[in-house]
Amino acid sequence: MMRFLIKRVLQGAFVIFVLDTLTFFLVRALPGNPFLGERKLPDHVLAQLNSLYGLDAGAWEQYARYWREILLHGDFGPSLVREGAQVSQIIAQSFPVSLLLGSVAMFIAVVAGIPAGMLAAYYRNRWPDALLMLGAVAGICIPAFVLAPLLGISLGMHVPGLSVAGWDHPLCVVLPAVALGAVNAAYVARLTRGGMVEALSSDFVRTARAKGAGPSRILWRHALRSGLLPAVAYLGPAFAALITGSFVVETCFQVPGMGLHFVNATTDRDYFLIQGLVFCYGVLIVVANLVVDILLAWLNPRIRSAT
Repeated sequence: MMRFLIKRVLQGAFVIFVLDTLTFFLVRALPGNPFLGERKLPDHVLAQLNSLYGLDAGAWEQYARYWREILLHGDFGPSLVREGAQVSQIIAQSFPVSLLLGSVAMFIAVVAGIPAGMLAAYYRNRWPDALLMLGAVAGICIPAFVLAPLLGISLGMHVPGLSVAGWDHPLCVVLPAVALGAVNAAYVARLTRGGMVEALSSDFVRTARAKGAGPSRILWRHALRSGLLPAVAYLGPAFAALITGSFVVETCFQVPGMGLHFVNATTDRDYFLIQGLVFCYGVLIVVANLVVDILLAWLNPRIRSAT
């Protein structure tokens, strides 16, 4: 198991390195300049700004300096647009917000999706199955950027305590988390149903039925661990996608998370901020997938034996 973890960590480190390297060169290939605003700067002022931030050096020299600062000092550099702001400070302020929002959304997806999938599998080809899967299909078809304003209009403006904008009290997380979690709950429900249907049709479940095991024992004791494998495999990338893909929802509800900074940094050509956010997202994706690999190894003995 330890060799398996070390292998996954090394693979994750390589993925982060490649991702950040591609981001470094791609953002510099974008048209425009971070210092070109509404008013054109004189050439000598532009040259001084490029020299101040080290952008006048060659691409490979900038690349070497970038990794040296990260590895030796943990410094992603200053923001090119926000005067006096460091990328590390921006991430430290916004990452907990996005992490909380993504965690609550994933909790909603798991709590709603797994029981729905289990019930649909238990009542397979009957009306509860059809009703639950109809709701799952509807959840998949309605994107978060459509659901977010609908929730804001229907609930946020009429239910006391809920908010359509801001991040100033605990209930502000409810509506954006529901908007993000609903789509993933639909996917989790469908994956859980498929896994549970396969598990309930397997030989060991038929053997348990032949020995007189009751429906509840078969569902929870025999079929659940095997049936959850597809949903658990989906949760790692889904959790990272909830945080990295929450740009529109954060904008709709004015949540001060990383998504809003990412959109603004891309628009403003803030190279250092884009690189820092991509690095943070890469680490998050690698960690989420590592946790999922550990859960899969715990749920499936064949994976443990293979490692």
